[in-house]
Amino acid sequence: MALIVLDHPLVKHLLTRLRDEQTEPARFRAYTRQLTFLLAIEATRGIPVVSGTVQTPLEPTEGHTLAKTVVAVPILRAGLGMLEPITDLFPDVRVGYVGLERDEQTAIARAYYRKLPPLEDSRVLLLDPMLATGGSAAQALDVLFEAGARDVAHICVVATPEGVQTLDSRYPEVEIYTASLDRGLNAQKYILPGLGDFGDRLYGTNAR
Repeated sequence: MALIVLDHPLVKHLLTRLRDEQTEPARFRAYTRQLTFLLAIEATRGIPVVSGTVQTPLEPTEGHTLAKTVVAVPILRAGLGMLEPITDLFPDVRVGYVGLERDEQTAIARAYYRKLPPLEDSRVLLLDPMLATGGSAAQALDVLFEAGARDVAHICVVATPEGVQTLDSRYPEVEIYTASLDRGLNAQKYILPGLGDFGDRLYGTNAR
């Protein structure tokens, strides 16, 4: 499995702002969009292109177009905060959704919704900000591969060694793009140092 931890000053700056418990939801959403933009650039670096000719106002020149469609699949609800930068970068992107809800007692996710476009011959970006135990991501990947996906990258804001190991054991071909590999999980399966409950902080449903 390829684990790509972005090493860029702006990534570090944005991640620090997201970790800060004083960051209010409006700024939290803005920092999430900016960080996702940088992660998405890296996650799509390897998309093949097709050469062709384009007419500029002055003369013809060689140009390139993407040879694969990009499909973005956020895991509801926190993954929605990462969707807008993808649709801005790729106007022709297709969007699917996977709804998973974590049981706070068992930390096991329950699937309640799925809606996917065609996934074959596409670069699929699974959007989920927190790769904690890896259970939710693995469950979402089950859905994607069962639906025909073959080329999938997982984009998250922070990851843990436990989550990376889970995905490596289940889907070693999936690349993980993240801003940080955090220390690990606490007894309640929350990421340390992490940044709290991403969905609550994104939407202000449990603002501190």
